[in-house]
Amino acid sequence: MFTLTPTAAERIRQAAVEGGMEALALRVAARREHDGSISYGMGFDEPGEGERPALLSDGVTVLIAPPSQPLLQNTELDFVEMEPGQFSFVFVPRSAPKRGGCDSCGSGGCGTC
Repeated sequence: MFTLTPTAAERIRQAAVEGGMEALALRVAARREHDGSISYGMGFDEPGEGERPALLSDGVTVLIAPPSQPLLQNTELDFVEMEPGQFSFVFVPRSAPKRGGCDSCGSGGCGTC
């Protein structure tokens, strides 16, 4: 499931007001590049005919086209301070719980830590 942090939702709502786009939804997209990395994009948009929102979160309606949905599964959109005074939206894939290493035996005595 794709999610937004409260901080990202707040900044998206602010941007919509600043741009006069309060009536539009946020469209989020992703695509796999040739090197295997994922590129992300977003912008305000109207839903296509018959398109349903993928997410309603903190006053933000999010649209995700079917081709992007698998790439955005278990991804969170956040708005963070990258350097002092420099803020940016970031897409953070949330991976499944780790297996192996110290998580495999829980005690650290199994020799894998």
